Amino acid sequence: MPPLLEVRNLTTHISTRRGVVRAVDDVSFTLEAGETLGLVGESGCGKSMTGLSLMGLLPPGGALVGDSSVALDGRELVGLPERELRRVRGNDIAMVFQDPMTSLNPTRTIGHQVAEAVLVHRGCTPGQAADRAAEVLGLVGLPHPRERLKDYPHQLSGGLRQRVLIAMALANEPRVLIADEPTTALDVTIQAQILTLLADLRERLGMAMILITHDMGVTAGHADRINVMYAGRIAESAGTDRLFRGMRHPYTQRLLASVPRLDQDPARQLPSIPGLPPDLTAPPGGCRFADRCSYATERCRAEEPELTGTDGSDGHRYACWHPTSGPLPQHAVAVAPHPDVVPAAAAGRPLLEARGLVREFPVRGNRLLVRGRRVVHAVSGVSLALGPGETFGLVGESGCGKTTLGRLLVGLDRPDAGTVTLDGTDLGHLRGRELRRRRRDLQMMFQDPFSSLDPRMRVGSILREPLRIQGIGTARQQKARIAELLAEVGLPERGLELYPHEFSGGQRQRIGLARALALTPKLIVADEPVSALDVSVRAQVLNLMKRLQASHGLSYIVISHDLAVIRYLADRIGVMYLGRLVEVGSADDIHLRAAHPYTAGLLKAVPIPDPAVERAKHGTGISGELPSPVDPPSGCRFRTRCPLARERCTHEEPALRLFGPGHTAACHFPLLPALSNHAANAATDTSGH
Repeated sequence: MPPLLEVRNLTTHISTRRGVVRAVDDVSFTLEAGETLGLVGESGCGKSMTGLSLMGLLPPGGALVGDSSVALDGRELVGLPERELRRVRGNDIAMVFQDPMTSLNPTRTIGHQVAEAVLVHRGCTPGQAADRAAEVLGLVGLPHPRERLKDYPHQLSGGLRQRVLIAMALANEPRVLIADEPTTALDVTIQAQILTLLADLRERLGMAMILITHDMGVTAGHADRINVMYAGRIAESAGTDRLFRGMRHPYTQRLLASVPRLDQDPARQLPSIPGLPPDLTAPPGGCRFADRCSYATERCRAEEPELTGTDGSDGHRYACWHPTSGPLPQHAVAVAPHPDVVPAAAAGRPLLEARGLVREFPVRGNRLLVRGRRVVHAVSGVSLALGPGETFGLVGESGCGKTTLGRLLVGLDRPDAGTVTLDGTDLGHLRGRELRRRRRDLQMMFQDPFSSLDPRMRVGSILREPLRIQGIGTARQQKARIAELLAEVGLPERGLELYPHEFSGGQRQRIGLARALALTPKLIVADEPVSALDVSVRAQVLNLMKRLQASHGLSYIVISHDLAVIRYLADRIGVMYLGRLVEVGSADDIHLRAAHPYTAGLLKAVPIPDPAVERAKHGTGISGELPSPVDPPSGCRFRTRCPLARERCTHEEPALRLFGPGHTAACHFPLLPALSNHAANAATDTSGH
């Protein structure tokens, strides 16, 4: 009996002004009914283009060449007339695209967009299509699906928009579902919910699935087999358990090692993959990974290995002349702190201190509001302190107020109440030239490096701008400084003449870091500095941030929704939920001795690159959507999603209590016993706080 999907010699070429891009090159695999195949690799390795090729959705200039074959249940799809292919696409084989905001039509309701696929393929009435839309939206877990039919995409959160895309793909119960990075831009909690949802739907509907991702932790518990792609080709293919236990290709080994883990030793640098994938308009003649591989020899550069290496009879194949023998062992790399940095406890004073910060934004344009003033409670009474040379990690879901708090700390926004002091100076009292001069010590790395860099300015002008505004140095000194900055972040000097769009995402993030360093600040607030990057590039940027902190004596506040990233970078961690800090402690406190149920839920949702651990998880950690910050729940704000919530949580807001030196949490029913008053006083004296 033939497999449900059989792909043979798939080769996709895209004609561009620069030449012909060999996006997919001789890829073959099969997919059985009910099976999930993971496609893993960096951006530009051909994963998404493989999915688009199967769907017949190639960009302008794209074509399948050679003897490419895609057979669905024995029926050849390559060469079908477009009219017949449209009957297959969206009906027998469907795709969940990467970015729901750009994939959904902002001018159409979600009910219309889900029902459209049903109308096209099933020939039913509009009423029947609307009923089916409500049914499938309920199937993917959208709250009150029939009421949501008239909502527009912008009225939904990122997680709900992703569910709508999944509903559109499932509307006609396809036999094959291609999920292209379905969770890349989502919080770890929503990511866990979406992955669990896809697994449940696959089992319930009996469909096959191709899961495309750059994160091996995502595939660990959700894929039956994995194909690792590099530069348009499959570098290694095996069952999930086999691959994680005995990977043979150096690229697979490095991809896994680049993933930050909760048990990562912060003293060890994350292994990263140097360089970038090759230009596929002129791919190298030998092994395409040779220029980035530490095992490469002359044979690797001269002869291309075929995907024939095999271990036993389990179908483990790899294309490598010098195969490895399992996961990459970790080697400790000590990073010496800056000699002028004195630990916060020894210094006896914080570099930055925030007390009782409150920031609210009025809700405008609400015609239903008759009386009263409605506001978004973005930050509600947050206090924290940061010592010289220290990294404070701020973690929580999107919409919890992390970015707003970061903007308050660097003076890009002013609080409605509370104070921010830097070296004992209250920033709220500064104005004009004095404030501008003080801002040299406070800089920010923004989440999206592309939108935060002026596309009309060359990189040299972008880096020189803060020096020119602050009047630092002569033109010659400024030119020397920006060249020095670019070298520090690992970019060539010729990059000064290029525009932001001429760099990759990881390189643009390095430019953002260089700009933050231009004025030699004492503190950098990094807002989701690696959330949109591949795991390999992410490791490079994280290692760079640590190295620059050691050499410059920097203090960091790192904002992220990923506790694994925060665990690697931070000395202390603050967990934020709906405008409040609900737990603060050392990295070990948060990871090993979490007291708040929300912290425990975040930890559980982090994908672990270990199939056995991932499959042993029960549930997703935290269920449901984040409540509206316009109307937060009474009492404990987490109570609507908390498995431990009781009547007291509804009426009484919990205060921060001490669970150890420097470890506080706000919960009526914590996971750890709080210290007694006597022990709390002793711990406070010992910790110096």
